[in-house]
Amino acid sequence: MYYIYMIGARVVDGVSKIREEELTPLVEEFYARVRADPALGPIFNDAIDDWPEHLGKLTAFWSSVMLTSGRYKGQPVPAHLEHKARITPALFERWLALWVQTTNDRMTPEAAAALQAKARRIAESLQLAMFFQLEERSAASVANAERKDAIERPGQTHG
Repeated sequence: MYYIYMIGARVVDGVSKIREEELTPLVEEFYARVRADPALGPIFNDAIDDWPEHLGKLTAFWSSVMLTSGRYKGQPVPAHLEHKARITPALFERWLALWVQTTNDRMTPEAAAALQAKARRIAESLQLAMFFQLEERSAASVANAERKDAIERPGQTHG
């Protein structure tokens, strides 16, 4: 327990090392790397029409999630679901690897660790929403159908 608590404390301490003015150059450099990446670049470049506007949204997103500024007003899950046919879990790993590299290059070790931990949680949440939601709904639908069938046909056993 103590070990987990200390990791959490270190990440929280890392957040205090992040300054708002560092986020714009961090986001710009990261997405320059993403756009140049042979696997990620084509997906992002096809999806984004106005990069300066999008970079502003992404900076607001990181400001909101790391500094609780409340500047971001978007919905990342629906935005990513629009491109589900082209996105795989392996691409999330590539995205995270570039994020780790960029945050290590630009930020203090404490700030980089906090940003990396948050990015891992975000990637996990997006993957759950994109790749596992339908399976969970299907299982729930089957269970509901079985309950409905049992109610409509009392006295019969289902095995």
